[in-house]
Amino acid sequence: RFLVTVIKDLLGLCEAKRGKDNKAVVASNIMYVVGQYPRFLKAHWKFLKTVVNKLFEFMHEVHPGVQDMACDTFLKIATKCKRKFVTLQSEETVPFICELVESLPSIISDLEPHQVQAFYEAVGCMLADSGPQVTIDRQGLQSKLMELPNRTWRVIMDRAASNVENLVEPSTIKEIIKILKTNNRLCRSVGSLFTHQLQTFFLDMLNVYRVYSERISSAVAQQGAIATQMSLVRTMRSAKKEVLRLLITFIDKSGPPEADPVAVAKGFIPPVLDPILGDYKRNIAGARDPEVLALFATVVEKLKENVVEEVPRIMEAVFECTLEMITKNFEDFPEHRIRFFEFLKAINHFCFPALFNIPPEHQKLVVDAVVWAMKHTERNIADTGLDILLELLQNVGRTPSVAQPFYQQYLLPLIQDVFAVMTDRLHKSGFKMHATLLRTMFHLVQMNQVTVPLFDPATQPPGQTNPTFLRSHIGNLLIASFPNLSQTQVSKFVEGMFDLNMDLPTFKTHLRDFLIELKEFSAEDNSALFTEEQERERLLLEQQMMAERSQVPGMIKPAEIDNDL
Repeated sequence: RFLVTVIKDLLGLCEAKRGKDNKAVVASNIMYVVGQYPRFLKAHWKFLKTVVNKLFEFMHEVHPGVQDMACDTFLKIATKCKRKFVTLQSEETVPFICELVESLPSIISDLEPHQVQAFYEAVGCMLADSGPQVTIDRQGLQSKLMELPNRTWRVIMDRAASNVENLVEPSTIKEIIKILKTNNRLCRSVGSLFTHQLQTFFLDMLNVYRVYSERISSAVAQQGAIATQMSLVRTMRSAKKEVLRLLITFIDKSGPPEADPVAVAKGFIPPVLDPILGDYKRNIAGARDPEVLALFATVVEKLKENVVEEVPRIMEAVFECTLEMITKNFEDFPEHRIRFFEFLKAINHFCFPALFNIPPEHQKLVVDAVVWAMKHTERNIADTGLDILLELLQNVGRTPSVAQPFYQQYLLPLIQDVFAVMTDRLHKSGFKMHATLLRTMFHLVQMNQVTVPLFDPATQPPGQTNPTFLRSHIGNLLIASFPNLSQTQVSKFVEGMFDLNMDLPTFKTHLRDFLIELKEFSAEDNSALFTEEQERERLLLEQQMMAERSQVPGMIKPAEIDNDL
């Protein structure tokens, strides 16, 4: 009752006040208040309908900020109260969404493109609800909803069919970008239902991508790398990026029943490969879009074994040329670098067999790339490299056909690389993963799971075993790298590394004690070596505070309560 009184008074104040500034202040108050109480709105349909219709009025108010706030509040309410809009309410003849879609052109007539996109996302949230109580024709309503952008797209394609030059006019490219962004926002909220909408313009969209790719390549061939800075080329690249972002969103949101992984892998992926992979491989470094790597990481992550046969082809197109771009130094192409390792991580996790269906020289490149990531000074890339390496070792261990050749070629260098990173004082935050990796690799050897020799038998005495060799090798390596250590210290440390009775926390303590003994670490702040313990304490404290707040009614804001139907 108090809430109703407040909002009624605010609505009255909005009518009574004179002057745009005053009305805008009151309107923003109304929108803020109604956005904070979704549970109340769900319980009172007439009030919810009044609020939403008022938001539609505010969408015609051109005072700065009012339209933005109206669209944002509508999106928040649509997310939290979606079922109310798609089911028949008392004293209504049809669900509210049917009326909304019919009157959509007039509602959005005064909105800017980014506000229109937020509006479409809000309606997509409603259409995403497919519960048993929902009886509306979701596919039909989606088609009706997208009539305006689809009509504009059709006009552009008809003009391009008569003369392809129409596609490269700046105004046309900008219109295409707006349409793609609108589709992206709808796809993000409506989920797999979007497959019906995408089918209406999918092949046209790929043709647009192909045309812009050819024009950009032609401009670069004629004018060199400086062409990528030209206004028209940058606009065409923006359109290409929007195509890629829409495909990323669609693949990410795909799923049964409308977009089954098998159907998506067979129907949508093959047509995508030719224009996108060919363009990426052919282009100069400065014209390659990192979204291509993000797209194929998403494809592998979502479609899993359904695309395992395509992975070698994808890797052949993007792997070597991207690696060449990002390994020249630690600074250039940061976006490509992050996306590249996310792509590699997805393949390792979801399509591991594909890594051994590529040529041996590319397999070596994969391992080298992981090591390079591990040594990177940017924390998120170094952490990704460590994660990939651990999962790679686990996957190899579960695949006997590749395990022994892999260990023979890579295990000893990998142990040395992890030691090098752990002791360089630049990667203390990765200590937990360093310890996990070293324990995994040393225990593999100690448990005689590595049956091939890690050494050259011609240079070692008869009867030499892998555990004995590795003890000696690591001891000599440490003595050479840290002359201040005594033979006794090194021997004690190395023996601990091979102790199978050590669980991970004990192993970490053993490693940490050794590092702090080193002269290089002794004068430094070593708190980063205890990051895991500090993070655990912080999370525990947050959970305790949340539990205390939840015991007192009203301490948790309504908007923080997760109840979206």
